[in-house]
Amino acid sequence: MYLYYQIKNSVYRRRSYVFTCLLVALLLFPVLSRAMDFPKPKGLLNDFAGVIDPVHRHKILAVITELMQKTGIPIVVVTMPTINGADYNDYANRLYEAWGIGKKGIDKGVLIFLTMKERKMRIEVGYGMEGVIPDGLAGEIRDKYMLPYLRKNQFGQGILNGVVAIAKIIARDAGVKLSGNVRLKRPGREKSSLSAIIFLFIPLAVFFFAGRRSRASWLLLPLFFGGSDNDSGFGGGGFTGGFGGFGGGMSGGGGAGGGF
Repeated sequence: MYLYYQIKNSVYRRRSYVFTCLLVALLLFPVLSRAMDFPKPKGLLNDFAGVIDPVHRHKILAVITELMQKTGIPIVVVTMPTINGADYNDYANRLYEAWGIGKKGIDKGVLIFLTMKERKMRIEVGYGMEGVIPDGLAGEIRDKYMLPYLRKNQFGQGILNGVVAIAKIIARDAGVKLSGNVRLKRPGREKSSLSAIIFLFIPLAVFFFAGRRSRASWLLLPLFFGGSDNDSGFGGGGFTGGFGGFGGGMSGGGGAGGGF
């Protein structure tokens, strides 16, 4: 009988020990999982993966800087080479919290996040912006304006599209007007070679015959073809000066993400 109780007590102690270990692990998991090493923010545009070309970088900075100056609401762009297999939705949400995007208590901010190795992207929306940019609208911006370009590795244009679409919504809600001709570039059908030849031949023919009377008519040729390509018309701007960090804003996981 004594031996029986000894064995029973031993089994009970082992079960208690295992239960205690599991309980501690469950309690510590949220803390440990949040102990990710996030890079320090460099400003509103953080191209850690180096995938945004200078032209689009300038345009993106112009839009998000002006929006920040006029509304106090940051659109933060982050590209990462890899997140080492972490869940991209969770990573973006915790990065938002770690950086404190937006002002504390107001929580108005948006994070556009891309991780290149995993080929995932996310629009993470702060608590205070969920009524302005609900999940469905974030998904529409993702599907209509960003993914078609990201899937072609045109990362600068895809990110610019997302920035412009979100900036226009925020500016309208805030009752401010952004300078420049803010337009979105939407993917169109590929033109056939015949259409391209006709498009090229007609204006050349017109200006050839007109040019026989005046060489000055050739100066109008660039205007015939157009001087822009539906990109953002912002001409200046850029994040200047030292970056003092964000204000402690929070996100509850609103937004939309997906693969590209």
